[in-house]
Amino acid sequence: MMKFLFSLIFLMPLCFLGKFWLIQWIFLMLSFTFMMNFSFNFMFMNISYFFGMDLLSFMLILLSFWICSLMILASEKLYKLNNYFNLFLFFMIILMISLYITFSSLNLFVFYLFFEISLIPTFFLIIGWGYQPERIESGVYLLFYTLLMSLPMLIMLFYIYENFFTLNILMMNFYLDKIYMFLCINMVFFVKMPMFFIHLWLPKAHVEAPISGSMILAGIMLKLGGYGLLRLMKLFLMFNLINTFIINISLIGGFIISMICLRQSDMKSLIAYSSVSHMSLVLAGIMTLNLWGFWGALVMMLAHGLCSSGLFCLANISYERVSSRSLYLNKGMLNILPNMSFWWFLLCSSNIAAPPSMNLMGEIMLINSIVSFDWMSMIFLSLISFFSSVYTLFLYSYSQHGALYSGLFSFYQGLSREYLLLFLHWFPLNILILKGEYLSLWI
Repeated sequence: MMKFLFSLIFLMPLCFLGKFWLIQWIFLMLSFTFMMNFSFNFMFMNISYFFGMDLLSFMLILLSFWICSLMILASEKLYKLNNYFNLFLFFMIILMISLYITFSSLNLFVFYLFFEISLIPTFFLIIGWGYQPERIESGVYLLFYTLLMSLPMLIMLFYIYENFFTLNILMMNFYLDKIYMFLCINMVFFVKMPMFFIHLWLPKAHVEAPISGSMILAGIMLKLGGYGLLRLMKLFLMFNLINTFIINISLIGGFIISMICLRQSDMKSLIAYSSVSHMSLVLAGIMTLNLWGFWGALVMMLAHGLCSSGLFCLANISYERVSSRSLYLNKGMLNILPNMSFWWFLLCSSNIAAPPSMNLMGEIMLINSIVSFDWMSMIFLSLISFFSSVYTLFLYSYSQHGALYSGLFSFYQGLSREYLLLFLHWFPLNILILKGEYLSLWI
């Protein structure tokens, strides 16, 4: 466990030598070496002091490494314009270290500490490299939504340590049976997911963030909430009524958000709202407390991390050429960027859970789980599935078809860097479905 942590720490001085592509290459190498590091012998592996990994931690750390290396690939503009890219790489490595420790920690207090620390580099990414002056407001939204909800969790950690004498996840064989305890611990995860009603920080943060900020927010930050719930739900196995309530909010909210997506003219805003819709399914699946729900939540989180991040990259590729994210100006791209339209089609089809994407596998598992919990939820599940297809087709057809925007004077074709970036999002998304049997190694 420590070898990857130290390799990340020793990367820090390298940031300030101006070796942008070297760090990109090292990150990809770390992703591949980490991938080879998995052993299928035990439930938890590589246990060392308060670090350890099971399949859930392993997959999410791997996703973090992967998305971080793709973030560097997507942010070449900072390097070309010499826009403080050394500092950008530094913040990104700090972010990766905090995510690595959060996902692999066996101690709840260490988990909480680095869960909060991961906010700070994200905040600086938005404030430092965002596009509009409103980014300061969105950064404050991001910070205060999470901080306000996380302090009750800290108090509950002190309560657990005082009464049960352990914060080690492996040692937690007790139940917490009060509703206020459930809310104190889990509200911070609901904000991070985000649950409907407390999701307003997400579209704001996405719209103001640079491409790297959007990728890390969609790819990893939303998964922190799911990870925390999957880890700590075993303490609350008796809350059937409040679980039903949260499932209802998630499903109705997912449907409403899908309707909101149809009214968006900003590409980034549409993709951000679609994230809320997808994660509401994940939250509902976790709240059913059954195996299908947990497995489906993990698969859907991985699939959404890759798919959503890829769509943000596509929106950014259009933005770099047209200097606008508006769907009214990004029209008829099929005429001038046919290759990119192909990638738009591939990632949009994954977004609506078409085979062979991992989204399909995750949605099938989650629908099984939620319908087995309550058959009435079929109504909103079918509405969410239908309208997610509708808004994704809306995004694709508006941006690729139609008459070309006449204010476009100069243009350049897709770069090989961009095609590589999109391929590295799409390939794992569609190839990992072949290894679905590894889910049985978890729980």
